Amino acid sequence: MEKNDRGTILIVDDVEINRLVLEEIIKGMGYDAVSVESGEKAWELIQESRPQLLLTDISMPGMTGYELCRLVKGNQKTKDIPIVFISAFDDPKDIVEGFVLGGADYITKPFISEVVQARVGVHLRLNQASRELKDMNRRLQVSVNEQLKQMEQEKKNILYALADIAARNSAYKKEHIERLSRNSKILAQSMQLSPLFEDKVSDDYVDTIGLAAPLCDIGNIGVPMDVLRKAELTEEETAIVRSHTDIGAKLLSDLQIGNDYNDFISAAIDIARCHHENWDGSGYPNGRKENEIPLAAQIVSIMEAYCDLTEKSGCSREEALEKMRKEAGVRFNPAILEICCKISRQLC
Repeated sequence: MEKNDRGTILIVDDVEINRLVLEEIIKGMGYDAVSVESGEKAWELIQESRPQLLLTDISMPGMTGYELCRLVKGNQKTKDIPIVFISAFDDPKDIVEGFVLGGADYITKPFISEVVQARVGVHLRLNQASRELKDMNRRLQVSVNEQLKQMEQEKKNILYALADIAARNSAYKKEHIERLSRNSKILAQSMQLSPLFEDKVSDDYVDTIGLAAPLCDIGNIGVPMDVLRKAELTEEETAIVRSHTDIGAKLLSDLQIGNDYNDFISAAIDIARCHHENWDGSGYPNGRKENEIPLAAQIVSIMEAYCDLTEKSGCSREEALEKMRKEAGVRFNPAILEICCKISRQLC
């Protein structure tokens, strides 16, 4: 059966003359024919090499044609092989049972060459058409998935471009987004080693945090630059600046599409909306506290503060961490901040 699987037909009959007659008919149609005398041998061959069509007698010593059919149709790898039953009996009950088990057709003995050729030909063509359709669907699905991935990447590129503009409007240096992304990912990765977080931070989650962190302040794109850069703000201007959390979350919410993309967008929404919430509930926009704040936002809140202190304020690593320790339990989750301090030499 290895010579030409697509054109090979397996014949199963315990009577030799029947196998020989069918072999001649099949070969006359231009197909390879392989014949065996039992269901057991047929099942062994089918598992080794998939035939295009199976012609099987019903009544045989040992495994019957019906039992062979159950095996074939019950196996994920072989269930699509069309099965044509052959029998000297044409009792309607036998025919119906064969169809119920998944048989495609029924040929009675003695064989009429033209009938065998016609029925075998029909099922070979149907099987070939089915294969071609499945292959076409597979190729179409691959094409659709590739297009979706490209669309998702293009949207990410646009988001990162907007985030970069928002960062520059806030007077951050060009490297700010890259540092925030890398440091957030390092912190999330380190949290995997803590019993407090090991069941919450998977490898995929770590990667997602790295991708989503740079979008934390994307809402600043909707805040006037002169307000963003102003040293002292009025009450009204403070409210405008704080609105960047809702602006960013709304912008990102409008982009949710496929499942994989949603993991990234969902994390980005949580971060954009909640990275200014404080551990003690004194933050904004909703005054969430402790674990009401999404974990992704807790991580980025700490890393954004670290990047701010070492970039805008010119603090050294040690000075920045010392300032941040004073806000443990107030602004930051103490457990995450402790991990951050322990791995601080890995931060850029």
